[in-house]
Parts: sequence; structure tokens; C-alpha cells
Amino acid sequence: MARHLTLVPAAELTQADVRAALDGDRPLAVLPAGPAAAVDAARAVLRPDEPLEDGADLVVVTSGSTGSGRGVLLSADAIRASATATLARLGGPGSWLLALPVSAIAGLQVLARSELAGRAAVVLAKGEPLAAAVARLPAGERRYTSMVPTQLRRFLDAEPDALRSFDAILVGGAATDPAVLDRARGSGVRVVTTYGMTETAGGCVYDGVPLDGVRARVTDGGDIELGGPVLASGYRLDPEGTAAAFAGGWFRTRDAGRIEADGRLSVLGRLDDVVISGGVNVAPAAVEAVLREHPDVADAVVLGRPDPEWGQRVVAAVVPTAGRVPQPTELRRWVGERLGPPSAPRQVHLLDAVPTLHTGKPDRRAVAALIPEV
Repeated sequence: MARHLTLVPAAELTQADVRAALDGDRPLAVLPAGPAAAVDAARAVLRPDEPLEDGADLVVVTSGSTGSGRGVLLSADAIRASATATLARLGGPGSWLLALPVSAIAGLQVLARSELAGRAAVVLAKGEPLAAAVARLPAGERRYTSMVPTQLRRFLDAEPDALRSFDAILVGGAATDPAVLDRARGSGVRVVTTYGMTETAGGCVYDGVPLDGVRARVTDGGDIELGGPVLASGYRLDPEGTAAAFAGGWFRTRDAGRIEADGRLSVLGRLDDVVISGGVNVAPAAVEAVLREHPDVADAVVLGRPDPEWGQRVVAAVVPTAGRVPQPTELRRWVGERLGPPSAPRQVHLLDAVPTLHTGKPDRRAVAALIPEV
């Protein structure tokens, strides 16, 4: 008999729903909270009227930050393998604070890890102080949470004591600025950087070291590939896309990376995101990190635009620090001195805030639409 997906709105998802999916009883997909257009787009990807592919127990729609979202087919075994390896790496079961959307793999994994630990996740309500949510976690147990880098920065400014109460804070979904990591760790916050994606059932490389059972390699072309029991089986109703990304037990991430002398994996950014300006490769993530170190900049997103002289030019959208007005010439000087002239933004646009996807990641397509052509 054909199996079909059960679609659950994010606001209605319970840990029992996740338990049923992990037990193989009811295949699950979570619809994002937010505008009707986002929900309709997810439905279009998930196509619940079509029979579900064999071996899939959970389908997660990717964020689509630079293109159309996809439905990633995950087995209960892959979710369990990831959750079990995470708990082993962090030091054993504990109580989890859910601070991320459950329509994304990072939020779903908080519920899965809680389920395997035999505990109920505590939910951080929208606008709630972190300390108030922490106070609801059981006393005398290990405490964990997952965040995106923007949340870490904000809580470092507002509630560092609450952050210090966790035994581990997993930070992923985007590159975390080294300055923020140094600041957090220097103040006693136990941050663990994670690398992974929906196709690997979430983060699978912690602080550069793959979780138990996970394999990581870098091809001659500099592309990171990941393997192991955490891998998805493919994409929903997309055999061509599946064949292009998954082959021989490996997933081609399209991220650039290298294996360091100590064996750790370093992630350099998206292969597709590299801006080639005047024949020089510029990594947007590196420029963003340097911009955020400037006292006038609270946040930044960097991308490339066609340029008749340079091939591409580096463009930056920045959110000013409260009470400050960043000057483009100063920001160009700041970046150029630290990364070299080709990395200096040739166009700077001010934003009130960076648009985000339902996962909490920057919505780069929305940012690009806000930057006028010159």
C-alpha cells in the first residue's frame, strides 16, 4: 500500500508527531509558519497527493535561500543516527531548549534528540527573554540548545548569563564570525560550531570534526562531500536532482572546503557564492565577518553583481548599529585593509534589518531585491 505524507503546520507540531515519524508509523512534513505564500510554496514542493518514496519517514523543505526549495527525503534511521551521535559527542542526554523553527531540520532535531533522551523540549516563545525559558528547564540536568549565529550575537549582548547556563550551544545554519566565537568562548559560553544541512539530517561536523559514523572529504575541485548513516535518500519527486547530488554513498554539498593539518574540516563558503572581481576570488562570508567587526555595523550580507569593468563587483547590505550611520568609504577602507582591495565593497546599501527565511538564515534573494542597481 502506498504511503502518503501527513502535513502538520509548525504551530501544531508536537513531540508525539515526531515520535510517530521516528517509529515509522506516520510519515511527516512540517509546514512553515509565516505568510500564506511560504506555506503554499512548501505544499507545492511536498505534493502530499503523490505517494511517498520508499524509505522516507520525514520530508523537510529546504530554505531555498538562493533558489527554489526542495523536499529532502529522510529516513527515521538517519534522524536517529544523527541525534544519537550528537548526544554522544555532547556528553550524554539532557534537556533541550527549542529556539529554532520546527519546519527546519535544526528545530526538528531538537525534538528528535529530546525524544531519544526521554524528555520534553522546552520552547522559547517569541519575544521571551532567554533567562525565562532557561528557568523552565529541569534543574540538575545537562542543558543544550541550538541557535543560528544571529541569535548568539543578540543573546551575547542582552543575556550572556543565560547563555553560560548551557552545557553546549550548537551554532550553525550559517558561518559564525570568528570574533563572535572568540567573544562567546572568552566569556564562558560553551559554543559548538556545527556544519551540515538538511541532506545530512542537520549538523554532522562539530568544531571541524565529523560525528561518529560520518565521513567528510574534499575533492580535487575543493568541493566538500559528506557520507555516513545520516544521509538523506534524495529529493522529493526529483530523481535527476537526487542523482546529481547523491552518488556512491556521498552527498556533494557544493560548499568549498579544505582538510587542515590537524584533520579538521574548514568550510570556506558556497562554491556558487564566490564573487570573482577583477580575476580575484572573494568569499562573501569573509567580507561579512569583517564588516560585522566594524563598530557601526550590526549585521551584513554580501553578494556579487555584474560589473562591466571588474566582471563582478562586491556589494554589501549592512544594518547599522543603533545610533550610528556607517559611511561607505570607511567600510571600504576597513574591509580593504583586512582582506585586500578586491574584497572591499564597491556598493554599500543600508537596511533596517536583514530579511530571513523560516530557518532563520538570511534570505539572500530578498536582500538582493532590496539593493538598487547602479
